[in-house]
Amino acid sequence: MNPVGRAGGQFIGGRWERSASIGRIYVENPATGEILARVCTGDAADAEQAVSAVRSAFPGWSATPLETRVRIVRDACARLSNEVDDLAELISKEVGTPLPVSRAAQVVRPIEVLGSLCDAASEVAWSERIDSTVVVREPLGVVVAITPWNFPLHQVVAKVGAALLAGCTVVLKPSELAPLSAYALADALHDAGLPAGALNVVTGLGSTVGEALTAHPDVDGISFTGSSAVGRQIGAVAARSVKRVALELGGKGPSLVLPGADTETAAAATAARCFTNSGQVCAALTRLIVPRDQVGPAEAALAAFVEAQRIGDPFTEGVTVGPLISAAQKERVLALLTRGIEDGARVVAGGPGGPVPGGGHYVAPTVLSDVDPAMTIARVEVFGPVLCVLAYDDVEEGIAIANDGEYGLVGAVWGPDAEAAEAAARMRMGMVGVNGGRLNVRAPFGGYKQSGHGREFGRFGIEQFLELKSVNFPSADRITWSTP
Repeated sequence: MNPVGRAGGQFIGGRWERSASIGRIYVENPATGEILARVCTGDAADAEQAVSAVRSAFPGWSATPLETRVRIVRDACARLSNEVDDLAELISKEVGTPLPVSRAAQVVRPIEVLGSLCDAASEVAWSERIDSTVVVREPLGVVVAITPWNFPLHQVVAKVGAALLAGCTVVLKPSELAPLSAYALADALHDAGLPAGALNVVTGLGSTVGEALTAHPDVDGISFTGSSAVGRQIGAVAARSVKRVALELGGKGPSLVLPGADTETAAAATAARCFTNSGQVCAALTRLIVPRDQVGPAEAALAAFVEAQRIGDPFTEGVTVGPLISAAQKERVLALLTRGIEDGARVVAGGPGGPVPGGGHYVAPTVLSDVDPAMTIARVEVFGPVLCVLAYDDVEEGIAIANDGEYGLVGAVWGPDAEAAEAAARMRMGMVGVNGGRLNVRAPFGGYKQSGHGREFGRFGIEQFLELKSVNFPSADRITWSTP
């Protein structure tokens, strides 16, 4: 595996091609400032070449038997499994995730997702009968996948794996900040026997190559994970040609502690979910909502949790919190923190002046209390290691605070099982954990409201890339249809 060595080209038509564009983007190690690679600043010509390749590959790949598609993707999964340590080191360098977390969450989990997608392909109802009609699920067509930097392999696998298993062909545009693991996936699929052109990887900026791909008339669908602002823009561009769009956008995850819950346990678990990957997680729990008489115990538990963290270089043993991805992201997080304090929030731990190492884009894990639901810090996705504590006086108010806001991606509830389940049913979000229940890679992943639409993982992720066709016969006894 040498993804850094691939960084000077674009993967198009089954080959690494030199881009016509002379522009280059520098991939930086956020912990040290070291330049890891230079990747192509793709342009409209690269986008055109990539879409032409996947359009040409679509008839053959979509007609490939399902068992063959599964075999190829599963083979790629096995190849990635042989590169776990190298991939973890690579992602720790380009994202800044502490190495043990990188291995578990950035590499092992994506491989698990890819394997579960292969298993889920047999769960899809590729055809079914309704009276004298055969309902058939067929590949959507040519798909563009645009992925973020925070979990670069995971996000790519969830989209590309599902789309290929559905029979679609894919142009992948990974984030220019962390593209290197995408090259490793392309190599694994190619070596596993994926036909030339079925997957193409084009790097560059969203404003150039991304927009060219999104607007291309030969693209049938778009799957995007990233900010709500960019998601709205992609949706608007795609609407001009009525493309199908799946958007996995921001979150402001509430963690609701009910009366009778173990506040200290809930607070520590919420902090762990908030500070993972330095808070750069769309599904992070970033608002701890507690009964007013439990604010003190919650603050004590959170302060103890922060005190136990070690911030620093992701390759240093014992480090639990690494840097943010870039100087721009650090500046944004610190600005929001400062705004929150100016609005009246109180620093319980960390803060803008918290001790951090030099030489990287570090922000200290921070807990803010006395946070009002109307404050900007309580409503905007910070995408950094910042946890807000909000108080409520009765359960109705607590649920209202949890549901307040434009996002609805993920939440959590803590308390007696029956009461917690009832509260979870009333939370307007796509995923809710009850008393520590965690993500299931076979269950649908996605959100309500401005957290987007569409779902990933399992058969739900594959079905995102399928069209429905009704084949109507004169009567049930005259059906002569068999799924290709």
